[in-house]
Order: sequence, then C-alpha cells, then structure tokens
Amino acid sequence: MTAGPVNEGPAVPVPEPVPLPGPVCVRVPVDGAGLATSVQLPGGDGPFPAVVLRTPYDLRSHRDEARAWAARGFAAVVQDVRGRHASDGDWQPYRYEEADSAATLRWVRGRSWSDGRVVAAGSSYAAHCALAAVAGGDPRSRPDAVIAAVPALGLAETARESGGVERLSARAGWWAAHGDRPDSDTAALDKALVRDPRLLEHLPLVRLPERLGRPLPSWPGLWAASHRTAPAPRAPVPLLAVGGTRDPFADDTLRLWRDWHGPARLLVGPWGHGLTSEPAPEARPGHRLRLGALYVRWARAALEGALGHERRGAVALGGSEHWYPAPHGTGGRTAWPFGVPGGLRLLQGDTFVADPERPVRSDDLSVERRDVPDRALLVTPPLPRPLDLCGAAGAELCATAVTPTADWAVRLVALDPDGRARPLATGIVRRSDPAGEVARFRVPLGLVAHRLPAGTRLRVEVAGHHFPAHARNPHTGEDPVHATRLTASRRSLRPDGSSLLLPVVRGGRPIDPVQETCS
Repeated sequence: MTAGPVNEGPAVPVPEPVPLPGPVCVRVPVDGAGLATSVQLPGGDGPFPAVVLRTPYDLRSHRDEARAWAARGFAAVVQDVRGRHASDGDWQPYRYEEADSAATLRWVRGRSWSDGRVVAAGSSYAAHCALAAVAGGDPRSRPDAVIAAVPALGLAETARESGGVERLSARAGWWAAHGDRPDSDTAALDKALVRDPRLLEHLPLVRLPERLGRPLPSWPGLWAASHRTAPAPRAPVPLLAVGGTRDPFADDTLRLWRDWHGPARLLVGPWGHGLTSEPAPEARPGHRLRLGALYVRWARAALEGALGHERRGAVALGGSEHWYPAPHGTGGRTAWPFGVPGGLRLLQGDTFVADPERPVRSDDLSVERRDVPDRALLVTPPLPRPLDLCGAAGAELCATAVTPTADWAVRLVALDPDGRARPLATGIVRRSDPAGEVARFRVPLGLVAHRLPAGTRLRVEVAGHHFPAHARNPHTGEDPVHATRLTASRRSLRPDGSSLLLPVVRGGRPIDPVQETCS
C-alpha cells in the first residue's frame, strides 16, 4: 500500500453547462467537534442529490473531484475526518467514523440544497468512511448508495492478511505518514529508511516507533485489533466496489462485493492502490477508463433504482485489451502438479531453511543460489500457446516444518521468453502444525487476471518469509509483534500432493466494463 493519499475518484475535466459557484466551507458540529467541510454546489436551481466524501488526506486535495461531481449535477460534500487537517477533535484511525459519517449524512439531508438522496464515496481509508454508516438503524443516517474503491476496511483487515500474517511495510508506511498527527508526511518512511536501512528489522515490532524517532501511541492498537466482519447494510443499499489487481487490498474488495447484502457491482483493473493513476505494466489501452464518468453514471443508476439486484462485475485481463465477467467463487481451477513431467519441475529446495535473519525478500524477484536453499523453487516448461487466467489462484502444499509455528509464502512469477521476471501473485499463511509432522494445506494467492503469451514459463517459490511486505515469523511460538528472539526453521516440501491451482479461462467472452457495472 502506498503511504500517502490515492486518486480517490473522478478527476477528469468535464464540460460545465452552467458556471459553478465557488465552494462553501463550513464546520459540521458532530459530538463535540467541528468537522471542516467543503460544499460545492452545481449551477442552477436545486435541490440536488449529494455525494459525500470523508477523508483523512485533506479535503483541499479533492477540489477538482468535487467540481467534477458538481458539473454533473451533484452537490459535492468533502470533509476532513475528526482530528485531521482543518477538523477539530482527536485523530484515532477507525474509531469515530461510523458515528461521524452518520451525523454528517443527517446534516446533509437537512440542507435546503439537498433532495435527500446521498451517495457515500471514497477510496482507501475514505472507503471505510463511506461504508461506516450503512449498518445504522436510522434511514436518515444511511447512504442511498456507496462507492468504495481500494477499501481499507478496518484496523484488523489492514493489519494482517486473512491467513494471519502481519502486513509490515504498508502499515509502517501509513502510520509514519499519517498516524497520530493532524497533517501528513507521505515520504516519512522512505526518509527514515535512508537514515536507517534496517529500520523494519527492529524487534519487537510493537516498539518500532521508538526507532522511527516519532511517538505513535496508536501503533500498538493496530496489532491488538480483532477481526471485523464486512459492513452489513440494514437495507439493500447498492454498492460499487472498485479495485486493482496490484492493490494489496484486492481480496478485501472482492470479499466486500461477494458478501454485500444488496445490488453489488465490481470493477477491477490492472492497477495498484492509486487506481488509474497507478497502472500496472500489463495495462493496455483498452483498460483506460474515465473512472469519474463511470462513477457518476453508476450513481445515477443506483439512485434511480435502475440497477438489477444480481451481483455483477468486470475484471480487466492484463496483457490483453479485454475485460471478463468477475468471478463469483474459486471453482473451475486447473491443477498444475509439482514434480511431474509437464507440471512444475523442482529445481531446488525440497528441503530448505527459512531463516528470519536472512529472509526471502518481497522487493526482490532474483533468486540467490545458496549451499542451503532458502526456498523451494519450481518451474514449468514454456507455454505452448497463450494462456488466459482470470479468477482466484492458489497452491496446495504437502509440507513439514520443525518449529511450532511457521509461515508459508508462495510467490507466482511469470518468466518471459527472454527470462525477465514479472510478479503474478503472492499468498502467505501462518500454520501451527505439530513440529515435524506432514501437513496438507492451501495457500490462497488472490485474484489473477492476466494473459500470458506463448513461451512464458511459470515459476513458483515456496518460502518461510516475505519481508518487508510481511513481518518475520520468529519460529519460537511467540507473537511476531512482540518477539525479541529469532530462530531458523527447517522445512521440507513434498512435491507429491502439492500443486498450483490456476483459474484458466476457457471460451470466455469479453464484456463492456461500463455496461456491466452500470446496469
């Protein structure tokens, strides 16, 4: 995850049929705090539907976005969340957003320029704010529709992968940039790493702020957070979930869409956390969407009740010009067995050592040859023809660890015919199997949407660490957040019984992503 704010919605210039008035800046009184709020009204006579965006990233950074919404007939309400930038109060991530979002929506509906219809929208943390009020019992506190892009759903969801492993570099970057301060320094972690390249190796992890050199009293609470469930609307509120295949929260975006109780649409492109401002190398011209225009079209359809009640969505196929229907589950995957002709040939590491003092790095795709391997390494023959993958990938492992707890990281890499490595997917889970006993388990690899050209080889790495993206398992049985001692873990991988599970597209028909999401 990027440390700073992301492109949170429409920012494309649009023709203005009538001149827009200037924004009005007010303070919305909410439970003892005045929340700084900018209101950009359309030209002409109201009342108008409203779009509400509550952000910790400074309402001033959304001026163009607000004008784009207003030019299309929406009153655009942008608000600094409690304790951030121009708003009063105490900044505690995720603590006040449900109540503050509900109060803000009630305030909007009480304005003379409001026609009572409200769309809550936002990206990353602001997506959490947009979703926070959907479970409220008061209909005036609930949005009529929600646009949630690259959603950072909560403390627990952002702190750990679904398999229990701590997300280290992304959380350290966000807290260094935004934690326990009213403003932001988006380069804070990068600057700290220049001064102290081994900063993220600090033990215990819970005391990392001491080495960072800045108090972060909310940092321990991040790791103490218990798992939350996805927001459950009391009424069938329409949802548009938007994500990127390179976004670290892509799985959360899909899970939100699949579990939503109401009309749900999904759009996933070949993007990172910054959406279209952060295209992946596999993006093609056919994946260039004007997200702002799409958001407005979807919002109008949602408010007018024109969306069908079925769950639909579109996923861009990287490396091609196409979009395919969003997958609804994990079925239909093809198994590529380990250790058999035509499958994945084991090059090294049927026995390897996962050493937290020398962990496999998440930011380096090269493989260093060692006398004692640090990972299992497998590779396929060159693909005889192009291969389209669209859906959830995974790995079935039959393996052994000699320590009481072990993380298992699986990285899928595409090797171009010229040998260049490109990351496709990564998954990591924490296991506590009896030491030395063979265990069979699955490692989810998340959404893969990619066309692989003929001649591509697939490389699979099975390791015990994926650092610094994820914290190092100390292998002592201690919680990695509080551990101060590290030890190595000897591992064995049994190719017999292990396989790679790929969502191969067979006879798929491309779709129009705008039509699929806005009808």
